[in-house]
Amino acid sequence: MEVILKDDVKGLGYKNDIVKVKPGYGRNYLLPQGLAVLADKTNKKIVAENVRQASHKADKIKSDAQGLADRIGDLSIDIPAKVGESGRIFGRVTTLQIADVLKSKGFEVDRKRISLDSDPVAVGEYTASIDLHREVKHKIRVNVVAE
Repeated sequence: MEVILKDDVKGLGYKNDIVKVKPGYGRNYLLPQGLAVLADKTNKKIVAENVRQASHKADKIKSDAQGLADRIGDLSIDIPAKVGESGRIFGRVTTLQIADVLKSKGFEVDRKRISLDSDPVAVGEYTASIDLHREVKHKIRVNVVAE
């Protein structure tokens, strides 16, 4: 089953992408949630026209995302966490905490666009990826420190 995505779907594709999915996934999740429409001739023409009209706007969005990635640069942020005697942390380090620290430093990034490459389980340095645009991805260092 081919569908046209109306919004970014993690692990599947980005807005206006034509993707092939299993019929049950499309029928039972993507279509009812409003995340996609069927990829028939009419909808493909509509999407092609919308993409053509929005191409200059997309270039601006991409350049803004690239500018944000350049401003962030080699940023390293510290996340305080409660730590036991063995150095392992209690609880979790979440993307919300990372987004809050980035916001306090002047970078507005949605927490849903941040993903940790590996789950922090102890004090130390980890890497987080920020998906700023479909073509602009940036990595930052996250230092988990004891509170």
